[in-house]
Amino acid sequence: MNYICNKCGRKEAVTTRKAKCECGGLWKLEYKAPAFDPEKIDKSCWNMFRYRHFMPVEGDTWQEISLGEGMTPVIKFNDDVLLKMDYCMPTLSFKDRGAAMLIAHCKAIGIDSVVQDSSGNAGNSVAAYSAKAGIECEIFVPEGTSPHKINMIKSHGAKVNVIPGTRDMCADSCRKQVDEGGKYYASHVYNPFFYQGTKTYIYEVFEQLGRIPENIFIPLGNGTLFIGAIIALEELLESKVIDKMPQIFAVQSELCDPFVTGRENELSTPAKVTPKPTMAEGIAIGIPMRGPEIMEYIYKYNIKTIRAPENRILEARALLAQKGVYCEHTTAATYAAYMDYTDKTGKLSDVLIPMCGAGMKSDK
Repeated sequence: MNYICNKCGRKEAVTTRKAKCECGGLWKLEYKAPAFDPEKIDKSCWNMFRYRHFMPVEGDTWQEISLGEGMTPVIKFNDDVLLKMDYCMPTLSFKDRGAAMLIAHCKAIGIDSVVQDSSGNAGNSVAAYSAKAGIECEIFVPEGTSPHKINMIKSHGAKVNVIPGTRDMCADSCRKQVDEGGKYYASHVYNPFFYQGTKTYIYEVFEQLGRIPENIFIPLGNGTLFIGAIIALEELLESKVIDKMPQIFAVQSELCDPFVTGRENELSTPAKVTPKPTMAEGIAIGIPMRGPEIMEYIYKYNIKTIRAPENRILEARALLAQKGVYCEHTTAATYAAYMDYTDKTGKLSDVLIPMCGAGMKSDK
């Protein structure tokens, strides 16, 4: 199995320690999943690796790594909205899907030390799965990251570096250490194995409902869930188990909206924006590294890019909590965007919204 550079097309074995291609391009995975067949789901396996027949799983390493991620319920929130409860995970975030897959790969190729940058959730997931794997871990987070997230990362034995400035500055600081120190970059943005984990979000929805909802809202920062969802939906389409792509709504903060602005201006890459402080810290990415790739998907599938109004995030969070769903601010932003969109354009039915992170993660 190989990586393929998304710029020059160069191939490299997945055993490489190189975070990216020599030309600066990012890796994509040279992997085609077998046709999706519900009969090939391992229903005796109670974690996301029940779908391993359709994933680039290397040997049995996953058995040592899994913490029981996945298998999160889909609940009816009201007559129009279903919620996928992905904060019901070992580290209370959907990022566990990607981290389990990526760290299983790291273990399989003999990695003993990793670094990663994160707004908090991905760092916590990578720290937890690294601890399970016996891999040394160092996480970079931007200032302003929830203290609860930082404490969770530290609890797994990882070293935490709090970097002044924006989320993008934090990433730059981490990548500098990768370039200078030679440690393995266990990035949820750079490494395509991560998306092979997050794609199980869609597999589960299909298995649980026997179909895919007509309208799917997905938060969009670096594209961790977005790319995984697109990969899985394409696989279901190619396998002819669904006959059309659902209408996808990619949600960004109104205070950091490079994809929304890029789409509005018909650009092939995300627009240059200056991120402003937002409660939706998990999607506040001013310079998304897979921007051109994500923009291609947006145009290919006529994905609607919409903004979450900052002044409705707390309202959305309260409305969810009043029905028993206590989520973090970034997750509430997706519901805020749904409310704003339907207020302006009219009712939507058969809507799926992910509950990506638990509420305590963004409490101060």
